[in-house]
Amino acid sequence: MLDGSDFAAIWLTLKLAAVVTLLLLVFGTPLAWWLARTHSRLRHAVGAVVALPLVLPPTVIGFYMLLAMGPNGPLGQATQALGLGTLSFTFTGLVIASVFYSLPFVVQPLTNAFEAVGTRPLEVAATLGATPWDTFWSVVVPLARPGFVTGAILGFAHTIGEFGVVLMIGGNIPDKTRVVSTQIYDHVEAMEYAQAHWLAGGMLVFSFVVLLVLYTLYPQSVRGTRR
Repeated sequence: MLDGSDFAAIWLTLKLAAVVTLLLLVFGTPLAWWLARTHSRLRHAVGAVVALPLVLPPTVIGFYMLLAMGPNGPLGQATQALGLGTLSFTFTGLVIASVFYSLPFVVQPLTNAFEAVGTRPLEVAATLGATPWDTFWSVVVPLARPGFVTGAILGFAHTIGEFGVVLMIGGNIPDKTRVVSTQIYDHVEAMEYAQAHWLAGGMLVFSFVVLLVLYTLYPQSVRGTRR
């Protein structure tokens, strides 16, 4: 059965995934809109940076994020200059690393959804006198809803399954950076297979339900994230 440390890890995992998903929707939406609409030569380079977490080992991402957040890294020096200390082995550092790690799982569905909207609805809205801001919220967002739903669910689920990045940036500090994936690792190392089964089985069921819902409701959006 699950004990107090397991429930603490579950709570911290859900909190991390919720914060990361919210940040990704806020900052990923304008980025996805730019990728879907721009003709800039930088589009492919920016798209490649967004997709990097799909091919890089999580430990590589975690290693460079750890260097960046360390006392000699640019991010670490900036946070120290602001009196915030370094972000490595903190929940905030875990959030920043997770945002980058889960970036393609939110931005790519949104980009595909924005591209699917096309230019015709925007032209019609413009002829009716709508401002770009009104057009985006009244026309684009409703038409791109499957992309928002898919991106939010995939970003949340992918953050929950993190391990390599979490271990590199957050370590394994109880009630601070220990999430479900590291808790399972701890149980296995301690030969506590029964407790590991409870958490691992829960993750398996959760992942299956998430994918089943997405493939049922938005199969095209899910396929689009694997391009």
